[in-house]
This record gives sequence, C-alpha cells and structure tokens, in this order.
Amino acid sequence: MTSVAKTFRNALLAATFAAGLSVPALAKDASVEVTVDTATTGPVIDKHIFGQFAEHLGTGIYGGVWVGKDSPIPNVRGIRTDVVTALKALKVPNVRWPGGCFADEYHWRDGIGPVDKRRVQINTNWGGVPESNAFGTHEFMDFAEQIGSEAYISVNIGSGTAAEASAWIEYMTAEKDTTLAKERAANGHPAPWKVPILGLGNENWGCGGAMSADHYVEEMKRFANFTRNFNPAQREGAARMKRIAVGWDSDKLDYTEEVMKAWSTHVYSWDIEGVSLHKYTVGGGWPPSRPSTGFGNDDYALMIGDTLSMDTLLKKQKAIMDKYDPEKKLLIAVDEWGAWLAPTPGSNPGFLQQQNSMRDGVIAALNLNIFARHADRVKIANIAQMINVLQAMILTDGSKMVLTPTYHVFRMYVPFQDAQFAPVKFASGDYAVGERKIPRVDAMAAKDKSGQVWVSLVNVDPDAGTSVTIPGFRTASGEVLTAPKVDSVNTFAAPSVVAPKAISGKASGNGVTIALPPRSVTVVKVSK
Repeated sequence: MTSVAKTFRNALLAATFAAGLSVPALAKDASVEVTVDTATTGPVIDKHIFGQFAEHLGTGIYGGVWVGKDSPIPNVRGIRTDVVTALKALKVPNVRWPGGCFADEYHWRDGIGPVDKRRVQINTNWGGVPESNAFGTHEFMDFAEQIGSEAYISVNIGSGTAAEASAWIEYMTAEKDTTLAKERAANGHPAPWKVPILGLGNENWGCGGAMSADHYVEEMKRFANFTRNFNPAQREGAARMKRIAVGWDSDKLDYTEEVMKAWSTHVYSWDIEGVSLHKYTVGGGWPPSRPSTGFGNDDYALMIGDTLSMDTLLKKQKAIMDKYDPEKKLLIAVDEWGAWLAPTPGSNPGFLQQQNSMRDGVIAALNLNIFARHADRVKIANIAQMINVLQAMILTDGSKMVLTPTYHVFRMYVPFQDAQFAPVKFASGDYAVGERKIPRVDAMAAKDKSGQVWVSLVNVDPDAGTSVTIPGFRTASGEVLTAPKVDSVNTFAAPSVVAPKAISGKASGNGVTIALPPRSVTVVKVSK
C-alpha cells in the first residue's frame, strides 16, 4: 500500500470513528469497487416489495396494534399511537391480513358489528389462546388508513366458501346501495374501501387444507371467478385488484407449475394477476431452532447462506412462469419471508416470539436487494411479521415499544420505493467460516423519480471492515447501521444499541470512497 493510500485510508477510518463506529483495520485486499450503470434503464422496484404482514398470532395484533379504546396506552380508536407513528416513517405500502394460517380458518362475519357481540373462539393455529375478534375488518382498515397503507386481504379457501369470500369483498368495496353496503354503513363506514391486493388462499399445500396442487387449482379458479371487486374504480388498469394465487413453498414446484398451466389456458370467467412464493430463513431443518441471540460466526454464516438461496428460488419460479407467461403479465408475490428462529425462552412457543439482532438487519437488506434484482417479476413482498412476531419491525411490552434493526433497514430503504433499478458490477470477495464461504459484500442501486441515485452497501463480514469505491461520483452521504456485535439487539432498557448513524464518503481518484464497518448496512445517495 502506498503512503498516499495509507493516508487516505486512515482519514476514512478517523472519520468513521468520529461518527461513533468501531472498524477494525482494513485488510490490504479489502477494497471493493462498485460500478453503477445509470445509463441502462432497469425495471421499477415496486414499492409493494416493502410490504408488511400482520397475522392474528401471539401479540402481533393484540398488544402490538390493538389495545382497545379504553386502554391507558395512547391510542386512536383502539390502535396504539406510538406504533402508528413509527410505521408511518416506513411508508408501508401494503399490509397482508388476517394471515397466514389464521386466514385459513377466518370467517369475516365473526369480526364485524358490536365488539361485545362478536364470536370468541380458540386460535387453534397459534398458541391455543382465545381470539376475541375485537380486531376485525373495520379495525384493520382503520389501522391501514392510519399508517397510510393499502390492504392485502387473504380470503379463506381452506375452510371457507367462494360465496363467503365474495360477500366479504362486496361488504368492503360495494359503492351502490346493496344490502351489504348498507350493513357496512350501519357498522360505521358508509364509503367503500379499496382492496388493491387479494390473496386467493394461504399455504393450501399445508395449513390451508393440505390440498394437492391440482385440487387447489380447481378451488382457486372458483374463488378467482367469484371474488370480484364491486367498485368500478378498482376494476381496470393500474387500479385493478390484483388476485394472488398460492405458489410454492421453498423447493416444492408443483403448485406454481399447476397454477401457471391452468392460467395459460384459462377462459374469461376467471383470472389472476400473480403467484406467491414463501421462503423463510431458518438455517437448517424444521422446526426452526437457531437462537436469536448468543450465536457465533458458524451460525451466522449458515443463516446468511440460507438467506441468499432466495435468489435461486426466484430464478426457479421465474423459469416456470416464463414458460407459460413469456410476456411477464403475472407478478411474483413473496408474501411471507424473513428469519424464523427458535422462540424466546419462557414464551409461548405458539406466539413465535424472537429477538431481532444486527444479523436480522443484514438478512433484511440482502433479501430486499435480491427482490430488487428480480424487479421484473417480484412486485409484492411481505416480511413476516410486523410487530412482536418472527422478524418484526417493532417489539412492544405493555406501554413500552422498541424499534428493531430490521425496522431501521426498512426505514433506510424508503428511497428505493418505486425507484428505477440501476445495474451494478462488483467483485464481492468471500467471507469464510471453515469450509463455508459466502459473499463478503453486496450492493444494489436505483434512481428515484427526481433522478437521484441511491446505493445500498452491505458488509456481510461480521469481523472486518472494508472500503467501497463508486467510480463516476464525487459525493456520498446517508446512513449506516451497525452494532458492537453481530448478535447485538435493542431492548426496552437499551433501545439504541443498534441504530443508524450518519455516514459520508470522500472523493478519491475518479470516484467516491466509503468506509464500511463490519456487520453493516449502508444506504447513501451519490452525486457527481
């Protein structure tokens, strides 16, 4: 390394330390060049890939979103104010509800009308606890409106009927003076709601009825035919309600194959707009058993490697869809994804409660980057889940609330919503643990509607910092998320252990260079 290079590197590290970040000495070969091709027009990174998922599971709804109108916890019509404020900053594009496996047994009439008259039942899927149905259609739509989001409704194919699903859509969307529109008005909402996305079932290969692929397709066609939107303004063009059929789970191909085969020869009476894919990062067999804290580098590398397999799954699903749909009329909805870890010790295992570490922030960024690279097909994605469940944005305990590393990544990625993908080239290098090797650096770039270029840089290496040079640009400024350790978490007692800090680059040669700390996610805007 030349004396000039050493001086420049030391200046970068000094600036990084001044920002409060700890970075070990950079290896001689640690520098990475990331070339952004702003001249090539890529697909739009649909804002809906930053969607959320809120299921009636554990304290995801009750305690996380809904506290009731009489709660001492500040709320608006029973929906907690602190959570709404936090979610607004994410510009959440859509929320998938009511499930998940809960949707496979959900009957919408149980959740409308006077709360004290609603059916109380047992949540047989998640924890065997009473489900009050206090949070139903009106409460969910109110929540979506409060956070500025759109509704992704999953209808019950598993234990429901097409007539029931059709009536629910009519109840929500009818603008005419129908019986169901009058009932909606009598329950407090005269105007019709928008339902931009409709899930035709959920995991019907499993908790949704253990159906074979061909059996599901026949059910799906009936539901697709009869679950029409009753508002003319939601039937045509970009405003048309998107119906999502159930696709494969991880490495099972049959559902996607059968759905696409049926769609390719379908008649006018039914249609769909997309096919789902579910993929969790578990790092091994089932049930999930990897710890959410106290893990080492072996476990970390295993989880990162499992996360990166999302790219392979998307390529396989796209290949099937391309065979029947070369014009790419149908989208992919990765409407369940995220880290699924061992339950927090002492918690109800059916509540799927887990901590959220810096590792989870890296996992979130890597997945979002993969979705962006497949933006030609991937138009919807929903992380599991929004609050208190699995890879959550927010954790609550009574009146207390804390933001997770995953929340911070989603907030940092807001500039990528509806931005135009810009191809990047870089040599990632490897991070090795024993014989296991994973890419050391990941990068993604896009140009927003104003022409501003944004770059995401992920340093996967948990132990070593690196520097990245982006040729053709002279300035870089944004935020970096890192932590003292890769398993560092935010707690109610220490809520800012993992929190974004400002970061900037320095002009060097023909580009701008940014010093990345280990185990970090960085998002910067770059200018010439």
